[in-house]
Amino acid sequence: MTTHTTTAHSTEPARSAHRVAWVGLGKLGLPMAARIIQSGRDVQGFDLSAERSALATQLGVTVHDSLAAAVAECDLVFVSIPDDRALIGLCLEQGDLVRHMMPGSVLIETSTVSVEASARVAEAASARGIHYLRSPVSGNPVAAEAGTLSAMVSGPREELEAAKPVFDAFTKAQYWLGDEEQARVAKLAINLMIAVSAGMMSEALTLARKGNIGWEAMLELIADSAVGSPMVKYKVPPLAQRDFSSTFSAAQMAKDLDLILDCAHNEGVCTPLAAQMREAYTSLIAVGHGNDDYIATVHHTERLSGLGEPALAQREGH
Repeated sequence: MTTHTTTAHSTEPARSAHRVAWVGLGKLGLPMAARIIQSGRDVQGFDLSAERSALATQLGVTVHDSLAAAVAECDLVFVSIPDDRALIGLCLEQGDLVRHMMPGSVLIETSTVSVEASARVAEAASARGIHYLRSPVSGNPVAAEAGTLSAMVSGPREELEAAKPVFDAFTKAQYWLGDEEQARVAKLAINLMIAVSAGMMSEALTLARKGNIGWEAMLELIADSAVGSPMVKYKVPPLAQRDFSSTFSAAQMAKDLDLILDCAHNEGVCTPLAAQMREAYTSLIAVGHGNDDYIATVHHTERLSGLGEPALAQREGH
């Protein structure tokens, strides 16, 4: 299978014929929708949370009280939801999104969900004459606000090309990977690497503390070393302050690791690192860190190594 990358931004005028709806105005969905508005397009929106709906209204989204009204007459309907259960509930069960969409419109689903759940949506969309783009994104809310997410896309390529001017508002690149569920597998593979990177950083930082290396000094060294990936560099500033406020929680990473392990088992792929990290996040959640950021794996490793939380004045030693 050939992988194609599309990165050049369209020269199409900001306002086009596309009528856009966004369903799911959470931490990632809302900034993505806001970027589309900033590009000069109207966005109709829907969210079950009154708080998120109010915030979306402030950012220019035309929020509707019903799902059917939000997607009415829209040829591009984006979805951003938490998990498989929410996806099936929204698209096929109580939400029945597919039934409310126009035949010939495009459903663009941006979440991290299983191949199996996505395939069920694909079947229902096809039966209604709806095109379906699986388009999970790589990045965090900060990247969403900056419009620098990367989109992994599978489904009808011609629909991706037609929707590219809208994608360009909130992504720096779109990677078309195939006609079926390839984007789902790609996102799980990326998140596997992120989870393992979190474990790697935790062990390295704990070893450094045990070796009497200053906390900030080691973080600076890691960021400037051969392993200083964008993910590592993004986590260094909050780690320097021992700030574990969540951009993507430990509980969310545990959910994704369950998807990763299921996918790997179905494909006959051995993933011992994924299994080990799932156990680490199980421990984190059990001791009350489930809502902390996924990089709070440092708590787990430090605790197992006999280290407590360093006092602010002691962070230059252990």
